[in-house]
Amino acid sequence: MRIDIITLFPEMFSGVFGDSIIKRAADNGILDIHFTNPRDFTDDKHHHVDDTPFGGGSGMVMMPDPAFRAMESVEKDSEDIDSSERHRVLLSPAGVPFTQKKAIELARYRQLVFLCGHYEGFDHRIEENIVDEAISIGDYVLTGGELPAMVIVDAVSRMLPGVLGSPDSAPTDSFYDGLLEFPQYTRPREYRGMCVPEVLFSGDHARIREWRRRESIRRTKELRPDLLESAELTAKDRLFLEEIETKDH
Repeated sequence: MRIDIITLFPEMFSGVFGDSIIKRAADNGILDIHFTNPRDFTDDKHHHVDDTPFGGGSGMVMMPDPAFRAMESVEKDSEDIDSSERHRVLLSPAGVPFTQKKAIELARYRQLVFLCGHYEGFDHRIEENIVDEAISIGDYVLTGGELPAMVIVDAVSRMLPGVLGSPDSAPTDSFYDGLLEFPQYTRPREYRGMCVPEVLFSGDHARIREWRRRESIRRTKELRPDLLESAELTAKDRLFLEEIETKDH
């Protein structure tokens, strides 16, 4: 997958993208990451990319021309990728909420382009014309779109074949199927009087899978009951959920 980040601060990504899973994915050729700075597409000597908003108000707004030209440069540089396989994302608090489902959806594209803003936002013609959708990572305001871009790239990367050490890792993550992950344990078997559940030593993989599924449902019910409304539950899952709710009452 090709990842393009259009940002005024490409140096912000060096720490996150230079370590761990994303670095390994790039080293192995699974990710091809590029950065484009809108300041490179300005014509004044100070490389201004923002101006005061029409109609008055505080702050500065990013002008359309540097953003349009930066996006056009990215598309020209990746013209071997069909437009249907490219998805252009504006990072904005007004965007659709980012979820695991959205990460899985984005992982299907050959190229993702992220447009990171700063200041008070973008000239609206940018959102209307050169991106496919706006995405938000939460109901709060950040200084810019760089941190949300890092979060989304990290989450999407985990969905790509070969990025994680085990093909079973991603499907067992929290939120993958709408539920929180089941409790995990490792050595020692007993620590300060706290013991690991015996079922995990049974060697019965069917029992272990059932226990993990039930614990996943139990944790979701206790910590994030809102997720159960859209979780992918089987008839057996729903029976177990009814048992929990009966006990609670």
